[in-house]
Amino acid sequence: MDTITINAKGISVSLDLTVGHIADMSIESGGRQLRPLHRAPWVDTSETLPPDLPRGTVRLSGDFLCAPFSRSDVEEAPLHGWPANSAWDVVESGATEGGWRAVFRLRHKVMGASVDKIFTLRDDHPFLYQEHVFSGGSGAIPVAHHPMTAMKGGGRLTFSPKRFAATPADPLEPDPARGRFMLAYPRRSSDLAHFPAAGGGTLDLTDYRMEDRREDFLTLVEADHDGPGWTALARQAEEDLVLVLKNPAELPVTMLWFSNGGRDYAPWSGRHVGVLGIEDGRTAIGHAASLGDN
Repeated sequence: MDTITINAKGISVSLDLTVGHIADMSIESGGRQLRPLHRAPWVDTSETLPPDLPRGTVRLSGDFLCAPFSRSDVEEAPLHGWPANSAWDVVESGATEGGWRAVFRLRHKVMGASVDKIFTLRDDHPFLYQEHVFSGGSGAIPVAHHPMTAMKGGGRLTFSPKRFAATPADPLEPDPARGRFMLAYPRRSSDLAHFPAAGGGTLDLTDYRMEDRREDFLTLVEADHDGPGWTALARQAEEDLVLVLKNPAELPVTMLWFSNGGRDYAPWSGRHVGVLGIEDGRTAIGHAASLGDN
């Protein structure tokens, strides 16, 4: 069994057990089937992929746990760590009063710790409630969720209060022969509607435009406030709202990955379009950087 599907009234979620990625999420609403999560176009096709791809890129889907986020340069592991690239087992899965609960366990240890993924669905709730639990082990490790949504016609973003947005030292695709980007690197701004652009001027981070072919990454740092952290995306063509919630005391940053035809090499090949990663975490970029002064 490579995929398991759990259900409650009005919602179903499927997990790809080979890598721990959510393969599908379907919500019934107003007579429609809403599918808020992305699945890469090369997954489960017969095409030949580059041989050096991490397993998590080969099976890129939905959402997954990163531990560590980005580079594994303390304990050897693939990009985003073993939770995003290796097998999970079903520990339990069954009906609850008014829903369904499932527990999955990563076969590989992370810094000596076992890792459990817990999914809870509730009847008539259009949400997946998700937890990750580390047991045992030693040392410190940065973590992040990696949900990805996709749009056919762009969308508008709103957020819980943020202190500022910042791009890292270097863009994801600096070589114009391989891809393109639109934000300036490194830059910082407290005005999300006017972030410095690579070509001068500013860009509105709250406006996802399909005509902007690019690969961009930046981090939003939560401001001090008493409420939950959240990111809301109103998808234009889909006529729905994707809402990602977090506890900012545990996950103080939200990283945005704008992936809209900005990579020209395989397997991306200019066809990975309309994708937005909304990645809540407690992390810098990479394991070692997260342990140091950041």
